[in-house]
Amino acid sequence: MPFTSEEAFTLLQGAHAHDRLAHAYLLTGPAGSGKRALADRLCALLLEEKVAGLRHPDIHIIEPESKSRRILIDQIRELERNLQMRSLLGGQKIGIIVDAERLVPAAANAFLKTLEEPPGHSSLLLLSSLPDQLIETIVSRCLEIPLRPVEARQATPLQVKLLGALQTHARHERPGLVEAFKLIRDFQILLGEAREGIQAEADAALKAEEQHYKHTSEAGKWLEDRDDFYKALVESRYVAARQSLLETLEQWWADALRQQASPSTAGGLPAALDHPAFAAETATLGTRHSTSALLRKSDALETLRENLANPGIQEQLALECAFLRAFGES
Repeated sequence: MPFTSEEAFTLLQGAHAHDRLAHAYLLTGPAGSGKRALADRLCALLLEEKVAGLRHPDIHIIEPESKSRRILIDQIRELERNLQMRSLLGGQKIGIIVDAERLVPAAANAFLKTLEEPPGHSSLLLLSSLPDQLIETIVSRCLEIPLRPVEARQATPLQVKLLGALQTHARHERPGLVEAFKLIRDFQILLGEAREGIQAEADAALKAEEQHYKHTSEAGKWLEDRDDFYKALVESRYVAARQSLLETLEQWWADALRQQASPSTAGGLPAALDHPAFAAETATLGTRHSTSALLRKSDALETLRENLANPGIQEQLALECAFLRAFGES
């Protein structure tokens, strides 16, 4: 049975009080279920001091860094090295894998050795929204804590801006190339805002680490590769932000298809819209376009997602081709 984040922490507190915490936990649940917040609180419990944003000298985090958003075997090996070393503050060491379902097979198999023979005075936390994509041998060696969202997932500020741009576009009775290129520009501006915000966060995190480690004897060794680490992390998080915006575009046409195919409920809206606040616009699109046209528009965005997964593709060209198909054709 899935727990709220608060319920799960209460159970963990009880286990800690009786010295019965497991050495490895798998925190699962959809976006909005509080996996990171629970990991923060569990780390604070283990380290016996306040933790914010999973930042602490003895917390070692890995998450998807490559452009393909996969967790590679070299990252697992670095995590193992960090956990084998002596705690910097003399307490527990904690290894955290974010989006654990993104482990490539070689990395997953390498991590099994750490799960089977964990270093002394260490704990492991895995966070996953898609635990069914983890290999069974990893799941079986962790104590799973399934979480449920307390409330419906809210659109991010960038997604809200994109929905506003889509709303404006939908109000044109016969949008053509001019309107399509306007939407492309709006989308690229949002991508720029996403990258700037991610870069600012990474710069702040790197600066904080420099302050933390500049007085330690291993500062040079520990910090020498952090610049490359954060460059890769920025790229990975940018790809994730871009994917969330692409998801919004796909939901837009999916809502139009639902409006076209489903009868209205008593409240006047078809059931299960991704964006009910924009039901008037997607209903208009469902009326304006045939089913085959809506499917072609959805297919253009699906193809865009696949193309952008190719590291050799030019982002701007791929966007323009897809947007012209999805938003410039009647």
